[in-house]
Amino acid sequence: MKKRYSMAIGLGVCSLLATQSVQAKEEVFPLNTMDVEEAKGQHYVPSTLDHVRWGELPNRTSSPVLKMKSGETVTFDTVSAEGILDDQGRDPVTYFGQYGVDSDEVLTDAIDIAASDMENIFGEQGPHVVTGPVEIEGAEPGDVLKVETLTLTPRVPYGVISNRHDRGALPGEFPENEGPEEGASAENPELYNNISIFTPISERDGDWYGEIPGEDVVFPLKPFMGMMGVATDTTERVDSVPPTHTGGNIDINDLGEGSALYLPIEVDGGMFYTGDPHFAQGDGEVALSALEGSLRVTFRLTLLKDGDPAIPGDANSFRHPVGETDDYWLPIGLDEDLNEAMRDATRQSISLLEHQYGMDRANALAYLSAATDYEVSQVVDRTKGINGKIRKADFEGKKESETALAKEEDTGGVLPDTSANQAAWIIGGLMLSIVGLTGVLWKRRRQAL
Repeated sequence: MKKRYSMAIGLGVCSLLATQSVQAKEEVFPLNTMDVEEAKGQHYVPSTLDHVRWGELPNRTSSPVLKMKSGETVTFDTVSAEGILDDQGRDPVTYFGQYGVDSDEVLTDAIDIAASDMENIFGEQGPHVVTGPVEIEGAEPGDVLKVETLTLTPRVPYGVISNRHDRGALPGEFPENEGPEEGASAENPELYNNISIFTPISERDGDWYGEIPGEDVVFPLKPFMGMMGVATDTTERVDSVPPTHTGGNIDINDLGEGSALYLPIEVDGGMFYTGDPHFAQGDGEVALSALEGSLRVTFRLTLLKDGDPAIPGDANSFRHPVGETDDYWLPIGLDEDLNEAMRDATRQSISLLEHQYGMDRANALAYLSAATDYEVSQVVDRTKGINGKIRKADFEGKKESETALAKEEDTGGVLPDTSANQAAWIIGGLMLSIVGLTGVLWKRRRQAL
């Protein structure tokens, strides 16, 4: 795994977690709060009570916690919901303490949120802690917000993977027990009979891994923000679980450091938010949660006005989120039916190729069938997600052809006056002269006969 994930900051304490013991080393691991001067972004949004909401997303009536200009950078603190939910006792100090985590190794933000009067009805409302929203100056409906993920840094050296009853890819089959019992509550969390796996992080040969306790099974970390979105144009409450056409809980694991996400703006100011931090996630997220862990993330937020050629695909009618990495375009399909999500992703892929590269639609579909993989990002958020992975390298030749054509059109169809082109015209003229002279001589010869 590349070291660009900023894991080195303070994660020296993590190897101790392999033995379920954590020693406080605050001087090397940044917990709780951060001075604004330490933020990597030009702005900083902490995950304190006045900057977060629990289980719901911003809508048209939401007020921003920060206003910023297009192209500026902003650092967000985010909090994982794992450890603060009712089936874990809604007390992160006690919950993590049973695994050897000292109280000063638990985020103050998580403690405050769990103890607050912020309503979150377990099992009925989304579990996610959402930081934001942020207003982008000049953003209007019809515009597009480009969200570039610059850095991702763990705030704690541990995470949690959960499987809950009636959730995940195998509801009714897992967890393999009798299910919730009467009296299940935050005061009696064990009666939910849900399964949460405390997962320490450790370093091996310079790379960072999560470890399934007691199994001698490890897997590499690949952090990303599961939730990035802009406000939906509604006055109704927006639950945090299902992803939508304005983003939200899209859970695409390719959207880590160095990636970009393009979101269609529906309300003035855009109102960008983030949450659901992941240390790692497999495609599908089949248990219900991934390796959830609190992250500090820095974004660059750039406003693209309606029709801007920098908008991928149809710049004049951008209505669905699109992801981008150095190597791939990620058109996104969403629907409660997985088959429909696949169809949606395919349609979005064809549209992107048609408008981004000028491909004939039938040829675009043929290309996708031959050369593009489709990944199931998740099947556990009510609305399922599938995204294509269109290789940019396949279109390098087409881009060069389009560049040459554009240059020809700029000169009215006449080649630029370069020495090479002058030579071409001279040679062409000589050839025409020879052809003309040959014709004249042939005509005179026939007359002589």
